[in-house]
Amino acid sequence: MKYVTPSVRETAFNCPHCAVLTSQLWYSAHADRLEKERLPFVVGPDKRDEYHFDDIKDAEQRKRLNEWVDKVATGKPMLEPNSQYRSFDATNVHFSKCYECKGVALWIADKIIYPATGTAPPVNVDTPDDIKDDYNEASSILAASPRGAAALLRLAIQKLCKELGQPGKNVNSDIGALVAGGIDRRMQQAFDVLRLVGNDAVHPGQIDLRDDREMAEGLFRLFNVIVEKLISEPKHIEEMYGKLPPEKLMQIEQRDKARGGAPS
Repeated sequence: MKYVTPSVRETAFNCPHCAVLTSQLWYSAHADRLEKERLPFVVGPDKRDEYHFDDIKDAEQRKRLNEWVDKVATGKPMLEPNSQYRSFDATNVHFSKCYECKGVALWIADKIIYPATGTAPPVNVDTPDDIKDDYNEASSILAASPRGAAALLRLAIQKLCKELGQPGKNVNSDIGALVAGGIDRRMQQAFDVLRLVGNDAVHPGQIDLRDDREMAEGLFRLFNVIVEKLISEPKHIEEMYGKLPPEKLMQIEQRDKARGGAPS
């Protein structure tokens, strides 16, 4: 699946909300100074019940106001039409809006501030849940700390090695055992990139992710490739094989016994 990293230099990318590759509409930001003593209007989920519009006789208007407060209470940023003259332009503050899901992302300069998923591709759905949490946490801090993200991904592959039948105590030894067990050389290379870059992220080394954002983002793609090849593909093949009629499976078993072992 093609993945385009969210960027202020693109008009289409994978949405940080719904992950769909689609067009994004860009908006500049403006600001009005609030009147003296006036505080920002914020309605959290715990305050929603404080707002009632029972005294408004127009049923349609009352409905619109209730729907509006319900949206505000989610805490998510929204873009609403307003014809008032704006006092200030907000420099280096922009919003992108997904054409598909209508989700709004907040950008400061070239970094996504909201949502906190960051610019990494979505995690492979077949990733074990506890490892998926590490991946998503790494994604959420990618913009602020590429080194921290790389360190979390190194932890994720260490856990993944355990899922693949290794002890999970020494990732270098585990990768060596996987190689001895016959994994593709490209998978070995992907594992070692994640291991070495993750190590250098927390120990003095030759790779400084502060100066190489592209490398940091590429680590997430490598992780998903590993899961796709070593978990998703075998799972899909096993599921499809299991759907064959029992008599066909018996014929395959008899064929392989006649050949003296498993199919090549």
